[in-house]
Amino acid sequence: MKKFFQQYYTNLFLTDRLFTGLGFCIVLFLLKFFFAWLGDIPEIVTVAVAILFFIDLFILYRNSNGIEVKRFTSKRLSNGDDNPIQIEIKNRYGFGVHARVIDEVPFQFQIRDKDFRLHLKPAEIKSIHYNLRPTKRGEYDFGFIRTYIRSPLGLISRRYNFDGAKVLPVYPSFINLGQYELMAVSRYLTEFGIKKIRKVGQSSEFDQIKNYVGGDDIRTINWKATARKGGLMVNTYTDEKSQNIYCIIDKSRVMRMPFEGLSLLDYAINASVALSKVAMLKEDKAGLITISENIGAIVPADRKASQLGSIMNVLYKEKTRYLESNLEVLYSTIRSVVKQRGLLVFFTNFESLSALQRQLPYLKRIAKYHLLVVVFFENTELKSLSTDPAKDVEGIYHKTIAEKFIYEKKLMVKELNKHGILAILTPPQKLTVNVINQYLALKAQQRI
Repeated sequence: MKKFFQQYYTNLFLTDRLFTGLGFCIVLFLLKFFFAWLGDIPEIVTVAVAILFFIDLFILYRNSNGIEVKRFTSKRLSNGDDNPIQIEIKNRYGFGVHARVIDEVPFQFQIRDKDFRLHLKPAEIKSIHYNLRPTKRGEYDFGFIRTYIRSPLGLISRRYNFDGAKVLPVYPSFINLGQYELMAVSRYLTEFGIKKIRKVGQSSEFDQIKNYVGGDDIRTINWKATARKGGLMVNTYTDEKSQNIYCIIDKSRVMRMPFEGLSLLDYAINASVALSKVAMLKEDKAGLITISENIGAIVPADRKASQLGSIMNVLYKEKTRYLESNLEVLYSTIRSVVKQRGLLVFFTNFESLSALQRQLPYLKRIAKYHLLVVVFFENTELKSLSTDPAKDVEGIYHKTIAEKFIYEKKLMVKELNKHGILAILTPPQKLTVNVINQYLALKAQQRI
């Protein structure tokens, strides 16, 4: 009995249509005092409303499972990307119903607008689609799927609470890895005449002989094979393989700066995952080192099938620290962990030339043994401030300071290049593409 009343009282809601009917009955009773000719009409109408109420109650509650709702998501969410969410609702009633579906999304999104209204015919199945874009890694708790059902009478609404409670981890960006894989294999498209790519360098490791395609280097024509085949044939060469490619991620306070909802650390993590994937497609070994005041995680370079998963599992837990990075510890770690010369991509940020000069001695030491690429970020707010016209003296002051900082960033690039250190100064949103392009260019030039 307790369960019966709990089901009715906690999941039953009166609608505006019922209140309208009750209000009409009250008006009729009031009018009866002034118009005797109304007779029993108010009582008849009230009884009719009551009968309709109980009919509505009966047809909605006679089926304990009148509606079926399921939420479909991937096993994990991709940070900084639009993740598709699907809700499927099925009507098991023998009549059409009006449904209101409210999905309780994780509190991290701070949104309460996942409220959908639809009409379902008998036995009809409909799907609801929407996207969620997380901006922080971690665990996200999905709550109930609250579904409110009204019959064609529409006097009451029955609530179903579907236990869609689910905890999903948010991993570094992986949804768009496919487009970066295409960058890695694009050189092979020339074999089919799809795209022309100018190769900067030429490896000496022979691969195969193939038909000449427009855009191939004429210096690679194999004249003996051409004579035998009766058509132009060229030699193809493979890039050097099994090189060590390490992504080094700075977790210090300089990487806390936000941009479009993501911190610089998250941009660096997403770029590291993409670069590791591309490096392994190019048959190089991908590794990872994280650094703050102490060494964080170390994933030795490898290209086994599970390597990318290992890197993502490590990066999933990384957070920024409040202290400055200790590059002296980083140098000693690299000397002990990375035994062979390789490419080290160091994701960090410098806001002033003096900050760079404090770390420069350690960067120079690392560059003596490895090809070092330092990646740091443009301040896009300063860039927009420097391009906007100044309207007053204060605006001129702000514009001048912004231009000073932008110029100082360019001086940092020159300072690094002067000591044989490659530098990438990039806006956060273009980080991944710029880093992968730099890696591919270095492979083409045979510098690794």
